[in-house]
Amino acid sequence: MTQGRPLLNRRLAEFGTTIFAEMSALAVRTGAINLGQGFPDTDGPEEVREAAVRALRAGQGNQYPPGPGVPELRTAIAAHQQRRYDLAYDPDTEVLVTAGATEAIAASLLALLEPGDEVIALEPYYDSYAACIAMAGATRVPVTLRPDTSSGTYRLDLDELRAAVTRRTRLLLINTPHNPTGTVLTREELGAIAELACEHDLLVVTDEVYEHLVFEGEHLPLAGFPGMRERTVTISSAGKTFSFTGWKIGWVTGSPELVTAVRSAKQFLTYVSGGPLQYAVAEALRLPDRFYEELRADLLAKRDLLCAGLTEAGFAVYRPAGTYFVTTDIRPLDASGDGIAFCRALPERCGVVAVPNAVFYDHRDQGAPFVRFTFCKRKGVLEETVTRLKRLAV
Repeated sequence: MTQGRPLLNRRLAEFGTTIFAEMSALAVRTGAINLGQGFPDTDGPEEVREAAVRALRAGQGNQYPPGPGVPELRTAIAAHQQRRYDLAYDPDTEVLVTAGATEAIAASLLALLEPGDEVIALEPYYDSYAACIAMAGATRVPVTLRPDTSSGTYRLDLDELRAAVTRRTRLLLINTPHNPTGTVLTREELGAIAELACEHDLLVVTDEVYEHLVFEGEHLPLAGFPGMRERTVTISSAGKTFSFTGWKIGWVTGSPELVTAVRSAKQFLTYVSGGPLQYAVAEALRLPDRFYEELRADLLAKRDLLCAGLTEAGFAVYRPAGTYFVTTDIRPLDASGDGIAFCRALPERCGVVAVPNAVFYDHRDQGAPFVRFTFCKRKGVLEETVTRLKRLAV
């Protein structure tokens, strides 16, 4: 150790290697089907790929694109928000292109938080949330989404959310549709969150990357609720919607003041990225509504296929209303309820990789028996997965 100190910044010491890297490496080593990490095993629309090729060949974006993102993409993002949600944003001052939603989250939290601030986040949460809050020197305050066995869903306790607010609370970090539980917050729940934010003068960052992957209910941007537009940073990306997760093209929309603040942090992270790909995503956002309808129908069928197979294999299944993840309870198969040990053994037992939900919790005991599978794979892969998982029921 240099000067007697660990090399890694102490704010990041608790995180280590992400669970996705660990489980994906396990899938490679064992030759197992990887339903742990959420990426499709087929590419998105051919016309969008061709748009990227055209941009490369035409020299569009091969050099540094503008810091806020290419104008064509910013205009397309603003048009998407207007068309889908009746939310008007100025593409020049209220839209920022980022290196995926992950950078958008990091830049937003680094920009808007200071040491001593508290951030309320819905637990379980995507692992980068906790790391970004830590890097900003703030304190995360989890509010736990709890499983309801009678309905097979997860629900938000609004009283618990209200009780979590203190004089140090600066920001609410909301994710809907929610990863990993698949919860889609209702109009009533979002209305209550909006009232809480306005009452306590809180900022809100909303991660809406699964906005087009809703099977039950509807996606409602929090920025559209009364009093929320000027205090909400809305984040989305192209990866999940268009099946180009490797392109890492995300975006932020918000008031000029919020977007300027986020851009101030973002410019010292990647500065810019994916120039030619930005032109292609601009074309993707102009695809007709038929594309989104077909995407939803395809994933809905895959969700139902995997949920049925998991149930037959002996899991207790929480059917997701959105995203492309399904959470299961392993206790009918494993009385220990140790999801981490279960996932580490699963590739050898039946050739399938999943992710333990406990890593998404501060309260690890709350997530211990739950395991997440993804269904954004080809139908044949899911059918083979179901066949393999049935070995657990023997």
